[in-house]
Amino acid sequence: MFDAVIEMLSYPFMTRAFLVGSLVALCSALLGVSLVLKRYSMIGDGLSHVGFGAMAIAAAMNAAPLTVAIPVVIVAAILLLRISGNAKIKGDAAIALISTTSLAVGVMVISLTTGMNTDVYNYMFGSILAMSAEDVKLSLVLSVFVLILFIVFYHKIFAITFDETFARATGVKAGVYNTLIAVLTAVTIVLGMRMMGALLISSLIIFPALTSMRVCRTFKSVIINAAVISVVCLIAGVTLSYVAATPPAGASVVLANLVMMVLYTVVGAVKNHMR
Repeated sequence: MFDAVIEMLSYPFMTRAFLVGSLVALCSALLGVSLVLKRYSMIGDGLSHVGFGAMAIAAAMNAAPLTVAIPVVIVAAILLLRISGNAKIKGDAAIALISTTSLAVGVMVISLTTGMNTDVYNYMFGSILAMSAEDVKLSLVLSVFVLILFIVFYHKIFAITFDETFARATGVKAGVYNTLIAVLTAVTIVLGMRMMGALLISSLIIFPALTSMRVCRTFKSVIINAAVISVVCLIAGVTLSYVAATPPAGASVVLANLVMMVLYTVVGAVKNHMR
């Protein structure tokens, strides 16, 4: 087993996958707790579809996918917040509206230009081979940026997550911090799409938060636990994908998260029974 790990880490693409994947998994878990508690967890799914559309356009233009996708998805996240704030359109309807439109645009652009090739498959399901050295550098910088902003504004995010009305009454600019969460989520989604794919990236936001909540009860403990779970499952999933030769790696990461959620559910049930 040790030899297999050494062999695995000897490949540059595996090192990149572990490094970038772990940072993205960490960012996703931290943001995911707030999104799940605010009943806005499916924003990841919606924004990933926007990212797919943007990457499809980038591929048609022979442009750098991340450079094109990041600003587009950030704008979509802000637009999503504005639409959701409209009493006539609820949050889930707004997500469905934007995600399906973006997916349709992506499929149309691909059909009219490059066709359904390997790059499109990688965008949909992810690939640890899809990350270039430039992607890794950009991903590292942006991931650290997301983590720093989350830590700096942790108390504000905590306030608007649990009681936005009270937070507004105490002078917290809830709109600003909701926008911050949306923007950080958008950046994290785009960074994770290269490895997890548009169809699987939202699992990094939803699974660790829900799993942690099976056992933990305080906001801080849920966040810390979710972060550990997310990184461990990412490493386990990528390792399983390499050892068992089961591409794409994103699917293995999702299954690792599912196993962890089952274990935590059992532990949580036992703890509740013993009380």
